[in-house]
Amino acid sequence: MPLITDPWFYALAVPGFLINGISKGGFASGAGNVAVPLMATLVPAPQAAGIALPVLCVMDVAGLRAWWGKWSTREMRALLPSGILGIAIGSLAFGLFSAQGISLLLGLLTLGFLARSLWQRLRGLLPPPAAPNRIKAWICGAASGLTSTLAHSGGPPLAIYLYPLRLDRQKLAATTTVFFGVMNYTKLLPYWGLGLLDWTNILTSLLLVPVAPIGVYFGIWLQRRITDRTFYNVVYVLLAITGAKLVWDGLS
Repeated sequence: MPLITDPWFYALAVPGFLINGISKGGFASGAGNVAVPLMATLVPAPQAAGIALPVLCVMDVAGLRAWWGKWSTREMRALLPSGILGIAIGSLAFGLFSAQGISLLLGLLTLGFLARSLWQRLRGLLPPPAAPNRIKAWICGAASGLTSTLAHSGGPPLAIYLYPLRLDRQKLAATTTVFFGVMNYTKLLPYWGLGLLDWTNILTSLLLVPVAPIGVYFGIWLQRRITDRTFYNVVYVLLAITGAKLVWDGLS
């Protein structure tokens, strides 16, 4: 039967999905997808995205159960429709954008956002929580849906909108987790149509599925046992690492 058997592939995929699961559980949620870039070092990037989607959908079941009903309704009203629009655009444009170009743009946006936040902190100019902005929400939601479709990398655009709002961390985790849960299940249809869910990818995904709930529940455990300050510090550190990795991928 068609199946990836390279042990090095699984040596990279398993820890990658564990980290993704921790993020799905609400700890540093939206800080970026680790599994796809790791797998893409050994298989083509579109195949890595196809393998990842079923595993992410299984993770979403646990995440949705944990955070259902705790999201920010105001933000979800703008983010979900725009995210689905981004998926439609990404599905139509799949293959037209280079993976390097998308990675470089995302990385620069993420690092720019973090540099601005750090500069404000160093100067003692920490701004008050940003006011909700429907236009910005639509732009970031659509960008998140687009980049999520192309490479499961929708975290940075969503973070650029959500983090300055300084939502209660439970609302932030719930909004992020439920948003990407809806996005991932929506992507199943276009991924099938694009041929990314063939038997090789599906069978490989099934081998990796047991990793999903372990990471999710560990993320939920961590999120409930740290302070708000520590929580956001970890989020920004992980975003910095993710942004640097995306820029590296874009330039390599």
